[in-house]
Amino acid sequence: MNTLSSTLWPWMALAGLGAFHGLNPAMGWLFAVALGLHRQSRGLVVLALAPIALGHAVAVGAVLLAVIVFGTVVDATFLGRGAGILLIAWAATHTLAGHRTPLRIGMQTGLAGLALWSFMVASAHGAGFMLIPALLSLCVSPGMGGELTASTSVPISFVALAVHTGVMLAVIGAVSLIVYDQGLAFLRRGWLNMDILWSVALAGGGIFLLAG
Repeated sequence: MNTLSSTLWPWMALAGLGAFHGLNPAMGWLFAVALGLHRQSRGLVVLALAPIALGHAVAVGAVLLAVIVFGTVVDATFLGRGAGILLIAWAATHTLAGHRTPLRIGMQTGLAGLALWSFMVASAHGAGFMLIPALLSLCVSPGMGGELTASTSVPISFVALAVHTGVMLAVIGAVSLIVYDQGLAFLRRGWLNMDILWSVALAGGGIFLLAG
């Protein structure tokens, strides 16, 4: 892998995972559509996207922060291996039981409740853990002595979180408005099984970290 591709792939992965999270109904667009249809308001669909993105960003950001904190006191190789095992375990848990324990919230919730719901769903699905391979690739490199330091990792993590959340917000907004305008008949024509793809993505990230 040349220098340019090794520099770009983590950012492309962050953007791709943002799009993937945005496409997943469990991450919030289905709730935004349902809320808009319930109150007959297209504007509410758009307004609901802000707390959904905020809750998701906080959940993901908490994981990235934990990685940085542990990475400054734990060997980067050990951290990567541990994160890989955790990702694979999370994938197995999600495959076996994740979709059987949905988090519920009523249509009368406010924006604060929606943000809290988004945070809980993203945390329960392990959304932040998916970003660990890309984050470690950005923060730990031969040019940095193979070590993870807070002075370089914190700014990179903020940018990574902004890229990921920005792409997710764009995708979730587009999907929400399309489904709202088309009606629920759009969903009856078929939709990908995101549970399976989600588990595969988690396991793939874990295998990448263990093989790296």
